[in-house]
Amino acid sequence: MSQFNALYTLLTSVAPACEFQKKRIEGIGEINTIDDFCDLVPFTTKAELVADFAAHPPYGSNLTYPLERYTRFCQTSGTSAAPLPVLDTNESWDWMLMNWAGVYAAAGLDKGDRVYFAFSFGPFLGFWTAYEASVRCGYLSIPGGGLSSAARLEAIFKNKTSVLCCTPTYALHLAEVAQKEGRSMHDSPVRKIIVAGEPGGSIAAVRERISVAWNGAVVFDHYGMTETGPVAYQRLGESDTLHIIEESYFAEIIDPITTQQADVGEIGELVLTPLGRHAWPLLRYRTGDLVKRKKAYGFVLDGGIIGRVDDMVVIRGVNVYPSAVDALIRQHSAAEYRVTVQQRKSMPEIALEIESTEPRFAQVIEKAFEITFTLRVSVEVVPPGSLPRYELKAKRWIKE
Repeated sequence: MSQFNALYTLLTSVAPACEFQKKRIEGIGEINTIDDFCDLVPFTTKAELVADFAAHPPYGSNLTYPLERYTRFCQTSGTSAAPLPVLDTNESWDWMLMNWAGVYAAAGLDKGDRVYFAFSFGPFLGFWTAYEASVRCGYLSIPGGGLSSAARLEAIFKNKTSVLCCTPTYALHLAEVAQKEGRSMHDSPVRKIIVAGEPGGSIAAVRERISVAWNGAVVFDHYGMTETGPVAYQRLGESDTLHIIEESYFAEIIDPITTQQADVGEIGELVLTPLGRHAWPLLRYRTGDLVKRKKAYGFVLDGGIIGRVDDMVVIRGVNVYPSAVDALIRQHSAAEYRVTVQQRKSMPEIALEIESTEPRFAQVIEKAFEITFTLRVSVEVVPPGSLPRYELKAKRWIKE
């Protein structure tokens, strides 16, 4: 089915049966082309979904079918708003597993692979869909929920795990734990690492740190959201790019301020319309993620996920993205760090804490900030192990 036919089905058969979407598309006019869809169909925002959830508890009104047809409950992480519950039917769930199967195929997995899932599952969609798709694809699928990091490492080595799935931060943390435990990573059976949940997988410095820490394992980035499902993958032999699953998603990139379509090569906000998740439909969902389309065949994101619209801070006229800071630090260290955004004399400033045993390391990072961002940044070296560790999305930026 073409993208337009899938969009037309959403507008004519799915959305009219969904209370939330029906209100939003009433009177929009006739849709005959994809351009009509982009011109006439309104954006959907996270704030609208949260408001709908509050007005129609406990699950909101963005449901196409009677409640008894729904079999899956997940919720968003709550990093930018209150956790949002999302329900799926078996059919919509199977559609997402199909997309994950494409992610694994692009990374070159085969039936002999053993895949370890190094996270506590909780109510987060990405974990469950990744695991169940792995089972369906025929890989030996090993869950690590509820185990300590040391126990997960033991399981990875004991089961001769060839593929590891986790966040970029947690991949580095597991390597750190291995060092503390006296375990040699030269004996690691892991040959491929699929990371998600943070931009790190498409940041060259972060990816290199992870690969080196895991004895040369190839790092693959993946992008998805609870609201949309698994969206993009990295191909074997490529880096710094993510491919949108175009048979499953209609993607746009817009200027986050003017909402006009961004040109190829321009940074803008990713907008997604899932084409097969009919149980919980979204039309032109503003993800809040900043991306840049690459001039290539297909919808390819150059540099993966660059950052988030609401994460950028302006320091003395310089736009600073957390992903850029992460890339800078990973060029020098795999250590944990924390950034605090402070208001000084009505001007925002950032202060950095980074773990190290070398007091002079602060000068190295300060110099790197000055060269890269033309900014003077206060850097404090703190003892190793003194900053928080994260299994899920790292929360390294604090705004005071």
